[in-house]
Amino acid sequence: MLKILIAIIIFSFIVIFHELGHFWVAKMCDVKVNEFWLGMGPTLLHFTKGETKYCLKLLPFGGACVMEGEDEESDDERAFNKKPVWKRFLIVAAGPFNNFILAAVLCFIVIATVGIDKPVVDSVSEGYSAAEQGIQPGDEIIYLDNYRVHFSHEISAYVFFHKEDTIEMTYERNGDRNSVYVTPRLKEDTGKYLIGVNWEGGYEKGNFFENIYYGMCQMKYYIYTTFKSLSALITGQVSIKEMSGPVGIVKVIGDTYEKSKDSGALAVVMNLLNLAALLSANLVVMNLLPLPALDGGRLVLFIVEAIRGKKLNEKIEGKIHFVGLVLLMGLMVFIMYNDIVKIFFS
Repeated sequence: MLKILIAIIIFSFIVIFHELGHFWVAKMCDVKVNEFWLGMGPTLLHFTKGETKYCLKLLPFGGACVMEGEDEESDDERAFNKKPVWKRFLIVAAGPFNNFILAAVLCFIVIATVGIDKPVVDSVSEGYSAAEQGIQPGDEIIYLDNYRVHFSHEISAYVFFHKEDTIEMTYERNGDRNSVYVTPRLKEDTGKYLIGVNWEGGYEKGNFFENIYYGMCQMKYYIYTTFKSLSALITGQVSIKEMSGPVGIVKVIGDTYEKSKDSGALAVVMNLLNLAALLSANLVVMNLLPLPALDGGRLVLFIVEAIRGKKLNEKIEGKIHFVGLVLLMGLMVFIMYNDIVKIFFS
């Protein structure tokens, strides 16, 4: 029960931080916010402060900042649809931006506390491409193709997404940089593709500025893996059944807690913060996809409006968002059903 509660708290915090971005900027732009709620479904608790009704919903997934004139016509001078396009753009962009800031801060905290797992090779496995190309312990991996590597854990992710490719690997040895070409090979007992470089999990502590830099590099890694996962989904490398929604995310958070608790409280906190950073970075990317009903879809329409110099037809815009919302809700239901099947019947 405790791990479920922790999962709900983390997931809810990420969502509410996103919605607070919309809320704060809406207030700064003098837009009337009618409701601010956390969760979905029937209302459990609510109170009103000023002009805004704050609600806690039954299902601990999602949330919303409901603004006057956002999805319907309104003659109120403080309505969302009465504001200039640049203000509406800022209000919508503030949600993903808040998640970006949250993820960056969490990455910094984890890096500053745990340290940096630099991609310096500890050992090389015989029978794999790295050994054949002369890679040695002590070599630092700098690039994989054109991808700049900062952490050892980035290498396995890059290999996963390029397991059928020949990869140009640039490494540094005694101050000199060299490049070789490595080909991932399947390790049959694990089902993973490897190039044969290994790390023992050593971490180096950095100073304040190094921690900021490597925190942003970790953000880059999370955003990269999110984009590559979406690309793999579109190209069929990954099945839609492998996607996880809120139920699956809660399970992942709970599993992370269970695996970490034997290592002590600090390990639990750091692993959960790291996962929260990953989820927040994922939310940035997913929300900025140029699809109807998502923040990215709205931003695209605002850009079109700014270029045209006049508003789109509100009825057409409303229909676009409605269709997008229906499709999005259908996808969420499918993913939630799939999560439940994986948890209870697999």
